[in-house]
Amino acid sequence: MMAGLATMLSGCGEGGEVARQAGSNGTSIELPIPEPSPGATARSAAKPPAQPDASATTIGFPEGGAELDREAKAALDRLAADPAVRQGHLILRGHSDSDGDDAGNRRMSRQRAEAARDYLAGKGIASARMKVIALGETRPIAPNAKPDGTDDSAGRARNRRVEIELDRAN
Repeated sequence: MMAGLATMLSGCGEGGEVARQAGSNGTSIELPIPEPSPGATARSAAKPPAQPDASATTIGFPEGGAELDREAKAALDRLAADPAVRQGHLILRGHSDSDGDDAGNRRMSRQRAEAARDYLAGKGIASARMKVIALGETRPIAPNAKPDGTDDSAGRARNRRVEIELDRAN
């Protein structure tokens, strides 16, 4: 084992970074951390920062329920006015917080996505171009509870939402 460890460490030059790990008998083992390849560094440095997707919209239901508030309707109005949306296909993913049982949360997330779909249909977007997906509480974007276990009402409010994506593949 010591010979194998010496071989592994021989590639570690002076001043190189090492990771320490406890060995089976409690001794400390140091392993070299390989340097990134120059090509990988150049590629990651040249990659532009991710831009927000202009074809995605999120509407919230901060008070719960499936009723669209004024802010949600305004966001849906802006979406419906986009010519690309009128010609494309939309995926509406409904979400809930984790309060309640799984089946109830999935139903509520479906009702939210259907409310958005129905509103958009009323604005002239064909229902056949919209797909509703009910995800319930399975994809939170914020914690439903604080680290001490108490309720995080702000996090729950953020999780009650419908994400609308323009599906460019169809």
